[in-house]
Amino acid sequence: MLLFILGLAIGSFLNCVIYRLEKDQGFISGRSFCPSCNHVLNWQDLIPLLSFISLKGKCRYCQKPISLQYPLVELLTGALFLLNFWILNPGFSAFDLLKLIYYLVASCLLIVIFIFDLKHYLIPDQFVYSAIAVSAVWYFVSSFFFGFYTSGEIFNFIYSAVGSALFFLAIYFLTRKKGLGFGDIEIAFFMGLFLGFPNIIVALFLAFFSGALVGIILILFNKKTLKSKLPFGPFLVSSTFFALFFGQGVINYYFTLLSL
Repeated sequence: MLLFILGLAIGSFLNCVIYRLEKDQGFISGRSFCPSCNHVLNWQDLIPLLSFISLKGKCRYCQKPISLQYPLVELLTGALFLLNFWILNPGFSAFDLLKLIYYLVASCLLIVIFIFDLKHYLIPDQFVYSAIAVSAVWYFVSSFFFGFYTSGEIFNFIYSAVGSALFFLAIYFLTRKKGLGFGDIEIAFFMGLFLGFPNIIVALFLAFFSGALVGIILILFNKKTLKSKLPFGPFLVSSTFFALFFGQGVINYYFTLLSL
């Protein structure tokens, strides 16, 4: 429960980061304010999820609707914090704590990428690079100080990252930069670094499958055309989380089917 509450609070901060990134404002300092009337918000307006519910989804000062993005991002962050804890099942050692922090930080960066690309069809480079840097630091610390990964396992993550990026780069040039954005290549690199083989295969397959499926549905309902753009980042991020939490189960089930 404490971790879920922490996730709600971090989700509230991520909403602030996303908004100020959209407006090209700094998000480290400065009071939170209503994006509609610019009124500075008090503490009772900033309680994650509860403030949205108590205010019935409207600003206390101008009564303009509050975007559903705010409670949904808070809930999503809280849920991901719980899932990470459930999957990792950490103990009380320094290593377990560092590993949990790594996964939580990576999850937060992916949430920002998901929302920003969904809204603006643009992947913020600084957050992808931050995710890659956090992963690199994690592998160095966990290997050098704790001896957790062997050199073979480290190369597995590196090869997965480079292979995924090269695969996306090939699509990028073969489609003359129309099939994918360069930001998708950067995310693919991080996905490989984060997931490793074979989970990266699960993530990429699911991303392309779900993206194609949603695209077809939108075309059938006249929401998109064959020439319309569809942000691929949200599919990549969603598939990364799925592969992280359930990828090994999917792989085991696949090999069970093959044995039958």
